[in-house]
Amino acid sequence: MAGKRIKASSRGAARASGSDRQPRDLVSRVVLALEYAAHSSRPVTAAGFSTERGVPRASAFRIFAKLQQERMLIPEPGGRGYAKGRRFDDLATAVLVHSPAYGARHRVLRALVDEIGETCNLTMLVGAEIVYVDRVETDWPLRMHLAPGSHVPSHCTATGKLLLSLLPERQMKALVKAAPLRRYTERTITDPARLIAELARTRKAGIGIDDEEFAAGMVAVAVPVLDERGRARAAIAVHAPAVRLPLDAAKRHLPALRKAAAALSPLLR
Repeated sequence: MAGKRIKASSRGAARASGSDRQPRDLVSRVVLALEYAAHSSRPVTAAGFSTERGVPRASAFRIFAKLQQERMLIPEPGGRGYAKGRRFDDLATAVLVHSPAYGARHRVLRALVDEIGETCNLTMLVGAEIVYVDRVETDWPLRMHLAPGSHVPSHCTATGKLLLSLLPERQMKALVKAAPLRRYTERTITDPARLIAELARTRKAGIGIDDEEFAAGMVAVAVPVLDERGRARAAIAVHAPAVRLPLDAAKRHLPALRKAAAALSPLLR
C-alpha cells in the first residue's frame, strides 16, 4: 500500500510540475500565442494553440479574437484558422531590420558592393511579398532606391522568385494562386501556371533571376542565405541597369554573392 501511495504521489508531483510550466498571466499567454503563430508555416487555430501550449481553451479563443481585432492575425477563407496579418509581418520586419546584428550584416553587404560595384540587397519573404532587410547602394547615379523595410512583389523579383521556389511545393502553389500577379513590365509573368513552371526551373538552378520583370531596364541575380539546417531564411541579390550590367555579366558575380550569403547566415539566427 505504501508503495502505491508513493507512486500516486509521484504522478501528482509530475502533473503539478507540468502545470507550473504553463503560462498563467495574460501577457505570457499572448507572447506564447505570437510565438506559436510565428513558428508555423500554416494557418493556426485557437484550439491547436490550446492543445499544444497547454493554455485553457476559453483563454486561447479570447486571445486569438483579440489578436484578430488588433490585425495581428487574419482569418483564413472558410474559417479554417488564422494567418499572420500585415501588422504581425511589419513587427517581425522591424525587429529584424533594427536588430543588434544590423551593423554586422551591413558590413558584409558593404564589402560585397565594394567588390562588385553594384547595389546589393538582403531580403526576406513575408507572406507573398519581399521585404528589404538591408540594402547598400552603388555610387553610380543610375540606380533604384529602396530603403530597408520596403515591400516589393515576389512574383517578378529575383529574390522573390528564388524564395518562393524554395518553399514546400504546396505552400508555394497556394501563395502563387492567391497573390495578385500584377504586371509591372512586358516581361512580368502574370499567369499562375507559367509562374509555377518558372519557379520549378528556379529551384533547380538554385538562383533567382529578374530579367527586367519588375522594372524595365533593370536586372538582378539572387542566391539564398541558408540556416544551419539548409533552409532558405533570406536571399541576397545584385541589382543593376541592364545597360551597365547585362544579365550574363551579373551571373559572373554568383561566387561573390554565395560567399556573402555564407557570411550572412549566422547573422540571421
